[in-house]
Amino acid sequence: MDTYSLLETFVREDLECGDPTSDLVDRASSVKARIIAKRDGVVSGTCHATTIFGMKDCHTDIKIRDGHSVHNDEVIMMVHGIAADVLSLERVVLNLMSRMSGIATITKKMASHLPHGVELLATRKTAPGLRIFDKEAVEAGGGRRHRMNLGEMIMIKDNHMAVTGHSLERIVKKALLQQREFEVEVDTPPDAILAAKLGAPIILLDNFTPDMILNTIESLKKNGLRDAVKLEASGGITEDNIAEYGATGIDYVSSGYITNSVTALDLSLEM
Repeated sequence: MDTYSLLETFVREDLECGDPTSDLVDRASSVKARIIAKRDGVVSGTCHATTIFGMKDCHTDIKIRDGHSVHNDEVIMMVHGIAADVLSLERVVLNLMSRMSGIATITKKMASHLPHGVELLATRKTAPGLRIFDKEAVEAGGGRRHRMNLGEMIMIKDNHMAVTGHSLERIVKKALLQQREFEVEVDTPPDAILAAKLGAPIILLDNFTPDMILNTIESLKKNGLRDAVKLEASGGITEDNIAEYGATGIDYVSSGYITNSVTALDLSLEM
């Protein structure tokens, strides 16, 4: 489903039975409103807010663009339209922008703890139906969308090996025959070394401690394999420990925390 159709679905969910409360407002009454931040953060979702308001011919003037910082009581956008229409769309816009801005805010905070060259990746731990918006918000905060869906790349996890009965060696060799980008998840340093020797281009170090990552990287260097692979750290990474992971020499850090534990940025629409 395209983005516009998704936004229409959100609006339809709220207006399926109309809005009898806003119908009490004089249809000839037009208003100017402003969306303001109630705390500091990073803005995301303004273009979608413009699209939603445009569905009822309300006009917007964006003051702070996506990816830019906003401070408490700052105006993010102005809205002009028929009062009843602005009121009927208010909650849908604020719900989406608050969530997206919350994701962008925590993403920027976590990414700021990583050294230059280490990327923060989003995972598929997103709210159903909201993945495109969640991932866009991650990008606004300085992270990378990474793997929008299962078809984007091959990701070999422990459950794939468990249900097929294949060894790590056999399933990596099968992946190599596909001639597609792929990544393999490992949960021990020896398996990381084996995956690198087999030719896996990206290795996800699942639930490795920073010390385990340091030891794995050292072993890869001793075997002349470090430059041949990209390493991703994942599992239990939050704003409290991301700096420690980033300092290991890893290439990527992925965290479901930025999308599945998000605190929405408090926004308000004021007439």
